[in-house]
Amino acid sequence: MTVKKTFPKILWLIFSSSIFFILLYFALFYYTKKAETQVYGHTIEQFNHEINKLLEVNAKPILVAINNDTNWDEFVNFIKSKDENWYNSTIGNELEIYEADYLGAYDAQKNFIIRTPTAKIKTLDFIPKKEMELLDKVGINKFYMKIPEGIVEVTGAAIHASNDPMKNKTPTAGYFFVVRLIDIKYVKNLEKLTSSTIIFTDTNPVLPKHKNEITSLYKLTDYNNQFVGNFLFKRKFEVYFENAISILYVIIVAFIINLLINLFYTRRLVYYPLDLVRRALETGNRKAIKELKKTTGEFSYIGDLFEENSNQKIELINAKIKAEEGDRLKSSFLANLSHEIRTPMNAINGFTELIINTEISKSEKLEYLNIIEKSGKNLVSIIDDLIEMSKIDSNQLIPNHAVVNLESCINELYETVKITIKNKNIDFKLIKSKVPTEFNIITDDIKLKQVIINLLTNAIKFTEKGSVTLGFEIDEENKLIHFTVKDTGLGIDEDNHKNIFDRFKRVDSDISIKVGGLGLGLAISKAYIDLLGGTISLSSKIGEGSTFYFSIPLVYAKAEHIVVKPVNNVEVIQSEDQVILIAEDDNINFLLFQKMMQKTNFKIIRAINGQEAVDACLNNPNIDLVLMDIKMPLMNGFEALEQILPMRPMLPIIAQTAYSSSDDKVRIEEAGFTDYITKPLNRERLFELIDQYLNKKNSYEI
Repeated sequence: MTVKKTFPKILWLIFSSSIFFILLYFALFYYTKKAETQVYGHTIEQFNHEINKLLEVNAKPILVAINNDTNWDEFVNFIKSKDENWYNSTIGNELEIYEADYLGAYDAQKNFIIRTPTAKIKTLDFIPKKEMELLDKVGINKFYMKIPEGIVEVTGAAIHASNDPMKNKTPTAGYFFVVRLIDIKYVKNLEKLTSSTIIFTDTNPVLPKHKNEITSLYKLTDYNNQFVGNFLFKRKFEVYFENAISILYVIIVAFIINLLINLFYTRRLVYYPLDLVRRALETGNRKAIKELKKTTGEFSYIGDLFEENSNQKIELINAKIKAEEGDRLKSSFLANLSHEIRTPMNAINGFTELIINTEISKSEKLEYLNIIEKSGKNLVSIIDDLIEMSKIDSNQLIPNHAVVNLESCINELYETVKITIKNKNIDFKLIKSKVPTEFNIITDDIKLKQVIINLLTNAIKFTEKGSVTLGFEIDEENKLIHFTVKDTGLGIDEDNHKNIFDRFKRVDSDISIKVGGLGLGLAISKAYIDLLGGTISLSSKIGEGSTFYFSIPLVYAKAEHIVVKPVNNVEVIQSEDQVILIAEDDNINFLLFQKMMQKTNFKIIRAINGQEAVDACLNNPNIDLVLMDIKMPLMNGFEALEQILPMRPMLPIIAQTAYSSSDDKVRIEEAGFTDYITKPLNRERLFELIDQYLNKKNSYEI
């Protein structure tokens, strides 16, 4: 019932909109025709004005030059002396300057003196005497005339002395004429200047009116203002109003056809789809939805919406399954995290309790302490990975680019890792690039080293015996540095390749359980490589080993040749009666420093906050080295450094910090610290830094 009532309303809407469109069409048609007439007339006026101005511009250089030459004392003298040598060497050489075909001079009695012609004009004397009489009055004049060679443009001027302020008030010394033949070259130059097509005619034609072309007639007259010929200028008229009229005709025809089609198909294209919509809404009929999609216009879109709604329900189900899978993976990860943290903590607490509460031998005590130390390092490594992954998730990492000696960097890593695995049955090899690195590169060396160390650590973990190879190659053509870390270890099943770099997934096996860890190393490595603008991939088979490939952009620093520095062992130098300031607010940490250094000859003084450290350095010139904690009350280590450096720029200040991420290390270096040491403290690293920055000898035990 509702559908039947709606049909007359739709017909009335179609009819009323049609009347409005027809009225609009006739208004546009009238406006278009009127605008065409106005625009065409205005364009003709502009074209005539433009042609006159351009012809004035074309003649201007000749008028300026002839005015200069005829207002010249030497030219006046020539008229009297008729010295042909002077004329030929001065005026006769100016044909190119005037771009003329003929130059001619006459005396005051209007007698021909000399000419400078080209091959185009051979006539000797053709300037009318009456033109010279006119020049006595006007000074300079341009006109056109016919000669045997054709029609020429003549520019003449009366010759006067340079001190003659008013040429037409004193007797004329002579006359000078510049003549240009109106030939093909002349017309072509004029066409180029005016951007028009030019036709010369010796009649007065009636200018035709073309819709796609505008014309302008320039009359050529002689000295007596008698008709000589015409230049007919033609230019395309780019405003094609007939196209607009044609479009209007097409629109009205199309509108009539469309109106007939609408009237014919209204019931089919409106009411049938409405019925399908009703069925889909009432019963959710999938057949009705399918037929609705086959219709045209908005109803087809409505059918798509119905289908999309159905698909969204399926996607929600899949998303729920995926979220449950993610929760399961996170739960598994957290369970693994709990296990990995509790394992070293159990060792630390258990063996500490044994040392405190049981009587053990010195060798057992040393064994327990080594276990506690190793467990502590494992715990710190786990915490570092968690902190770094947290920064990656929160997009807090940024690359800290610096100039890097690539070969020295790789050599240092190789030697460091080689020492740590000397007790393992592994052949550790380094394969250098065939293309030498003659220049330093720009990259984030801290993150690059961390990626290589992570990959090497994994390779060594999962290789009981065999070989581990680190290699790099310079790719000059593609501006890349390619790295490979290859091992002959356990290998990775192909089904796990796609998930190997995911943070919540790791390959579970007896060996992976044995070596422990959270499995975040590869996820962190991939994040670092992405940050550096590179790529990483894997090739591995079970039982044959694994090869990790990664590439980073090759960006050279300034073109300075580099020298690869060898990796030297640390020289232990000794010092006597030197003063070390330890800025440390925590009593236990300060006690640890004291116990580590109790067998040395260093004099140890303490500052419990940053302000005391500043006062001590400024008031005690005997302080030779400072171990500065970063996080202290009153004034932190960075603030204390800012006040100490201006007063004691040569004093070595080593930062000691619990922050261990690469970004924190970069901030410490940029602040101006001489070096840094991380917590938990490593006794060997501590004495290595002291030896490096104190140059006097002092005996102590390491």
